[in-house]
Amino acid sequence: MSSQIEQIKALREKTGLGVIECKKALEESGDNVEKALELLKVKGIKIAEKKESRETKEGLVGSYVHTNGKIGVLVEVTCESDFVARTDDFKELIKNISLHITALSPVWITKESIPVDIIKEKEKNFGQDAEKKLEEFFKEKVLLNQPFVKDNAITVEDYIKEKIAKLGENIKVTKFARFQIGE
Repeated sequence: MSSQIEQIKALREKTGLGVIECKKALEESGDNVEKALELLKVKGIKIAEKKESRETKEGLVGSYVHTNGKIGVLVEVTCESDFVARTDDFKELIKNISLHITALSPVWITKESIPVDIIKEKEKNFGQDAEKKLEEFFKEKVLLNQPFVKDNAITVEDYIKEKIAKLGENIKVTKFARFQIGE
């Protein structure tokens, strides 16, 4: 029994989810922590998808200025309530997204925000491998499609969905600006 309590505690620390959810996932996985993590991840994605249509009118503006003072980022991240916006988890999300934008220089937030003429030009220039090269282009230039700077196994979108599952509210990156001396 003590072993299961330790496993539940470990799952809670990794996911931030409640004891009951962690216990159920552990039972469903036959006490396999890795399988339980996968189950919780899938559950978190489903929770996030259900909340996607909810309006986000609260949130915070975050910033990051690199230690050399030559690169800076402002980012607006919205959520459903002021209560969530004031949590440490939400503030950590903003800090991590600001840091990510500083490091990987995305241009757009979503694929849908890329102007149609740019997509058409890219398709034309890419030729036969247009579909594959467009996906690479999205991974390079679109914030939500980029591998997350602190964990390359997930995208920024996946990272945000994990926070949605944990905090219980829809969360969106609505704007950002990246400044760099000389650009």
